[in-house]
Amino acid sequence: MLIRSISGLRGTVGIDNDGLSAEVVSRYALAFAELLGNRGAVALGYDGRVGGRVFYDLALAVLRTSGCDVLALGMVPTPTVQMAAEHIEGVVGGIVITASHNPGEWNGMKFIASTGLFLDAEENQKLWSIVDCDVRNTAAQQSFGSIREGESTVRAHIDAVLSNKYVDRASIAKRKFRVVLDAVNASGSRVHPELLRALGVAEVIEIACDGSGIFPHRPEPIPANLTSLSKAVLEHKADMGIAVDPDADRLVLMMENGEPFIEENTIVLACEQVLKHEKPGATVVVNLSTTRAVDDVAKRYSAKVIRTPVGEINVSKRMKELGAVIGGEGSGGVILPSVHLGRDSLVGVALALSALASFNGSISEKKKSMPQYTILKSRIDLTSIAQVGELLARLEKIFSNEAKSINREDGIRFDFERYWLHARASNTEPIIRLIAEAPTPEEAQLLIDRAFN
Repeated sequence: MLIRSISGLRGTVGIDNDGLSAEVVSRYALAFAELLGNRGAVALGYDGRVGGRVFYDLALAVLRTSGCDVLALGMVPTPTVQMAAEHIEGVVGGIVITASHNPGEWNGMKFIASTGLFLDAEENQKLWSIVDCDVRNTAAQQSFGSIREGESTVRAHIDAVLSNKYVDRASIAKRKFRVVLDAVNASGSRVHPELLRALGVAEVIEIACDGSGIFPHRPEPIPANLTSLSKAVLEHKADMGIAVDPDADRLVLMMENGEPFIEENTIVLACEQVLKHEKPGATVVVNLSTTRAVDDVAKRYSAKVIRTPVGEINVSKRMKELGAVIGGEGSGGVILPSVHLGRDSLVGVALALSALASFNGSISEKKKSMPQYTILKSRIDLTSIAQVGELLARLEKIFSNEAKSINREDGIRFDFERYWLHARASNTEPIIRLIAEAPTPEEAQLLIDRAFN
């Protein structure tokens, strides 16, 4: 299976004839070089998953033979590649070999513009048009691109986080935190331990941080996949646990009692940490599937919240347009434009630790002090893309009469007095995602149940 969307390209590897292959990676890397017009260097990285290095080496060779210089970053988080494209002179784009949170049999490619943002819908369409035309331009041998090693880029990423005005290293060090880290043996395996120690965390207990790319559990950082992290937090009597996905753009926190902090609360915590340092009137941008608790926190600090369709590029572009100070997604993706305009687990970790340090209590106590909602996520598997319109029309028929407002920018979202429901086709899988949020679990479950009936 091969899926291309605003999130890039993803496919199964070695399972069927229609998945990700050497030929597919070569074709897309060559098309990306054509799209950039050989105007400068391409930052290239991979998330560490098994087989990723092979595709990375292949993409590097294709880019060079097309005449592109390459900033070779190796195994790094996706946000590190984004930072390189946004901030390093002469870098005009980036490619990350990654399937993000997808299981190990998947891999893929994310494409980054010179702004550090992922390609938007129009740019993706141009790339796909080149791919579909089967462009095969290569440079003469004397025009092959050069390779520049990018070891210092990871350290620059860490330094940018450490020096950010919203990050309170002194308070973090004072708390002498003990933290358990699960990097799913992928790109966060080295950078996150280094960051945590530089932030002043007293003890970092590493599990699944060997960089082998062998996932010890399903890699999406959701509570169901993090039982080993929960056990480790309790065993080591840690103050919290941290899990990141393979390309380290998202994070999830585990509380000291072994229970999940819930990924939706991560963006709320980050927003609070930033907004308390800002003047009234600041702007926050999140997507349509993100918790209403962001609105509650923004109201407390006289900030305004803008919502966009799901997809990092949609959030990031709107943040840039509006000069937002913080943004992201409820899936654990935090975007802090004063570092760079992309989801970044390093930023999320630093802001979360800073917020907890200033709270001066446990993370479970902090959670109790935050707006209380239950958010439930479900899915409807599809056998045909044609089903999407039919399902959304059925939902509109069920809920339209009682909804206070309906948003159709991305699937369909119904807002009611006390709760909301969002249904949309996934960018990365053949499914409809259903997300419901309400003050009580019963109300949220009722929304999900009604959507299925």
